[in-house]
Formats: sequence, structure tokens, C-alpha cells
Amino acid sequence: MTDTTQPVTATANRSPLAVRYSARDLLNVAIFVVISFVIVFAVSMLGIAGPLVMLFTLPLSAIAAGIPYMLFLTRVRHAGMVALFGIVFALLFLLFGHPWQSTLLTIVLALAGELVLAAGGYRSKWAAIWTYTIFSAWFAGPWIPFLLDPEQYVRGRLTATMGAAYVHDFVQVVTAPALLGMIAATLVCGFLGALLGTALLRKHFRKAGLA
Repeated sequence: MTDTTQPVTATANRSPLAVRYSARDLLNVAIFVVISFVIVFAVSMLGIAGPLVMLFTLPLSAIAAGIPYMLFLTRVRHAGMVALFGIVFALLFLLFGHPWQSTLLTIVLALAGELVLAAGGYRSKWAAIWTYTIFSAWFAGPWIPFLLDPEQYVRGRLTATMGAAYVHDFVQVVTAPALLGMIAATLVCGFLGALLGTALLRKHFRKAGLA
């Protein structure tokens, strides 16, 4: 008698909570980290035009970066990928001069997002949306040194990297209340970016089984 039972693949048997990276997983993380980094960096560079422009463009970065991040989540099938994305993303920005506080915050947010996505069984559209919304709070990280000591921030890194005219305008425009408002706007934009990414990638979400 011929055994007609089909062999069950390792992927099918694999628990979503199992942390084990395949070559494809690592490639997906690497590709989407680079794409997200380039998008955020490109939009953020518009802030060179002036501090006021910077306050408006940084929240827009959260919207723009939401599209590739949501596409990345359609490729997530198990635990660990969101956390790995956040760690690599944070270390990449650290190499480009972000403070260590930002690195730590980004990793913590990635772990929190991992828990949210896990709570949805890695197959929930709304869990994916909230995962990115939470992760978008990483934009506050680079500003932690400013919030802790504004004068030292201006005298140190800002004065060393930007011209006197920019520093003068920065002091007038970028205050703690304005910065907190920008961070709040970034969280809202993170949510909007997740919704936009979900809408644009509806076919990918359906194919990935994200209900």
C-alpha cells in the first residue's frame, strides 16, 4: 500500500514563537533596514533648510518609513525578526552619530513591538499597525540629550556641526514644548504611516494572511 501522506515541512511545523533565523529572514531584515534608513535619512536631511523645517519634516519621516516597515511585517512569520530589525536599525544609526540613549530606546521599542505582534499571533493586521506605531517613537531618541541638557546640546554637537546662523535660529525655534509637540506629532504620523502602508499593501497583507 502506498503512503499518500504528504511530508510536513519544517516551516509548517515551526511555532511562531520559535526564534530561529533562516537565510531569507536575515536577508529580509537587512533589505528593509537599509530601505528604512535611506528613507528616514533622506527626509530628515530636509531639516538642513532650517530648524522650523526640521520640526515639520521629522514627523513626515514616520509616514514615509511606515510603508517599507509594513511590507517587512508581511514577511514576518515568527518571533525575533522585529526585534532583530530594531537592533540592526539602532546600531546603524549609532554608527552615523546618534546618541547611545537613542540606540537603547530604539531596541526597547523594537522589543515592545515584538510583544505586540506576538500577541496577535504574527497574523493580525491591527497588531502590525500598532507595532509600527510603537516603533515610530524611536524618533524621540536622538533628542534625549537635548531634553536632558539643552544648553550643552547646543554648545556641543549642534555648534560643531551647524553654522552660527542655524544655531541662532535653532535656539529660537526648538524649545522643549515645541520638541514634545513634534514627538507627539511623530507618533500620530507613525499611526498614519502604518494605515497608509496597510492600504497600499493590501494585496500583500491578504497574501500573508494578515487579517
